[in-house]
Amino acid sequence: MAEKKRVKEWREKAWYDVIAPPMFGGAKVGETPSLDPNQLVGRVFETTLGDLIEDFSKSHIRLYFQVKSVEGDKVITSFIGHEMARDYIRSQVRRRGKKAEEVTTVTTKDGVKMRVSSLATNPRRAQTTKVKAIRGAIRKVITEVGQDRTFDQFVQEIVLGKLSSDIYKEAKKYMPIRRVEVYKSKVVGG
Repeated sequence: MAEKKRVKEWREKAWYDVIAPPMFGGAKVGETPSLDPNQLVGRVFETTLGDLIEDFSKSHIRLYFQVKSVEGDKVITSFIGHEMARDYIRSQVRRRGKKAEEVTTVTTKDGVKMRVSSLATNPRRAQTTKVKAIRGAIRKVITEVGQDRTFDQFVQEIVLGKLSSDIYKEAKKYMPIRRVEVYKSKVVGG
């Protein structure tokens, strides 16, 4: 008897299209079923940037969207963060190399507070003073760019790699840098 009730409830569910925020072109992220559309609000969806922009080389970047509202059969989402795959991050740090990690909290021009984690790797060992200088350069660039951009612009620069290249240009003044990645971001307020 309970099995018949479960099957009936499943058939009664309506399907909703999950739509990415306008900063990602309002692309369709996926579909989800629900009996009540109000139950969808607050739900978090994950997709890769590679799937969203149809570029396989960006499939190591995961994007997280949270449902804001439901309009008809469309689920409207907002960006809440991104993260690079752990195996990709591990592959960036080579043997006998050094990494400089920095976690920076920045408030964008339109008042959204974000925590941004970045990583700079270099091909050989480094002195502690040079690593501190690189961390300072990372913090400086993230803070300046974050305060000069709106939330949408800042997220696009993070996800598409422009912020990483800006950090690279600043950090290479202190020592040779192999690669810079902004590997994680999270909206923490605003």
